[in-house]
Amino acid sequence: MNDKADRTPRRWLEPSTALNRFKPPPGIMGGLAATERRRARYGFWIGDLGLLIDQDTTSEVLERWVIYPLPNVPAWFLGLINLRGNLVPIFDVKQFLQLEEGTREKRWLLILDQGEGTVGFFIDGLPQPVSTHQALPRLPPLPAVLRAHIAGGYTQDDQTWLGFEHRSFFRVLGGQVAGIS
Repeated sequence: MNDKADRTPRRWLEPSTALNRFKPPPGIMGGLAATERRRARYGFWIGDLGLLIDQDTTSEVLERWVIYPLPNVPAWFLGLINLRGNLVPIFDVKQFLQLEEGTREKRWLLILDQGEGTVGFFIDGLPQPVSTHQALPRLPPLPAVLRAHIAGGYTQDDQTWLGFEHRSFFRVLGGQVAGIS
């Protein structure tokens, strides 16, 4: 028998079984303890606002994109991108909220959700894991248009993170775009 036959697996694993066997290398979750990883959510920055992605939300970050602008829309509605054959609206939330330019690193395009609810917007830097075990007793001052879309606040390493209800927020923005055109 040859060496190649000895190395060939006898039976392939089912895809779901193979994926569930993946164990990330130590430290990939940013140093969070194992018990905190279960409660960790991913957060991102828009200006000086730290916002949290809902745990059950599909998300992806794009480094390169082509935005196709639309006429007669507000400046904060940048246009559409073609994401795997689907048109996705792209917003500049920082401009909409009239936030000052921060000193954060490169801006990335964050895509949230799937299907008809998919939206994209710019974030300052890559998302990072955030532990939500230390809740804030009350929310900090926020732009009025954002207050209704924040579900609680948390603190980690002296940074404030806000639970962002993106679906309701972007429904409101979509309504404003539809009302203008």
